[in-house]
Amino acid sequence: MTPTPTALRLPVALLCLGLAGCATTASAPSEADPWERVNRSTYAFNDSLDRAVLKPVAKGYRRYVPQPLRTSVTNFLSNLAYPTTIANDLLQLKLMDVVSDTTRLVLNTTFGLGGLFDPASRAGLPRNDEDFGQTLGAWGVPSGPYVVIPLLGPSTLRDAPSLYVDYLTDGRHYIADNNIGFAFAGLSIVDLRARLIPVEAAIEGAFDPYALTRNAYLDRREYRVRDGNVEADEDLGTEDWPEEPGEPEEPESPGAPATPPVDADTAGG
Repeated sequence: MTPTPTALRLPVALLCLGLAGCATTASAPSEADPWERVNRSTYAFNDSLDRAVLKPVAKGYRRYVPQPLRTSVTNFLSNLAYPTTIANDLLQLKLMDVVSDTTRLVLNTTFGLGGLFDPASRAGLPRNDEDFGQTLGAWGVPSGPYVVIPLLGPSTLRDAPSLYVDYLTDGRHYIADNNIGFAFAGLSIVDLRARLIPVEAAIEGAFDPYALTRNAYLDRREYRVRDGNVEADEDLGTEDWPEEPGEPEEPESPGAPATPPVDADTAGG
């Protein structure tokens, strides 16, 4: 039995903010967050745990692990999780994406040495990101109320149960050795949290970090469910959304000229 999705999604609060940037700071309609009092308490608990444990570990990881090695770790973990994207491509009947993403997985697993390198991107194959919550949304299932889950972070009544379905299609779920499985889970958490350090200033400077995180999450999920097809009068703040934080760059292959990527935390992480 490998680690549960809980261990893999602890920093999701920062993730949604990093993906959505400063999308909006307005309060969500009350019907979107009917459990706000409980959600705020859970948010505070998750934030305290992050500050006490996860953030210090992530900063040490950024400081002492070289950028090319961190990039390879990110690529490897993303490759293990990529069957989830392919499965949801199929469930959404995105047949062209099924072919593209399957080709991407095969290329990176073989020529990319198990996913440590990313030759698929160099070949022009996009890195897609689908999950079961998006699949339900694509088939018309409403998101339901916003909910903050202990350790997992922001979600909705639709997306929360979907995490377990995603777990079943994640390659890390099928690692037989418990010790290796837990090691991968821990590495996944630290890797993701480390990549989000550069974007956390947005939430730290917010008047209401909880509201900012909630609205960014809800807007971003709606945008992803619709594959970016948002009507002009539906302002989801998409013009302010940056590229996904910490998108891994391809490390130099053996024998290539030494041109290490710029590391944003060289000044002290």
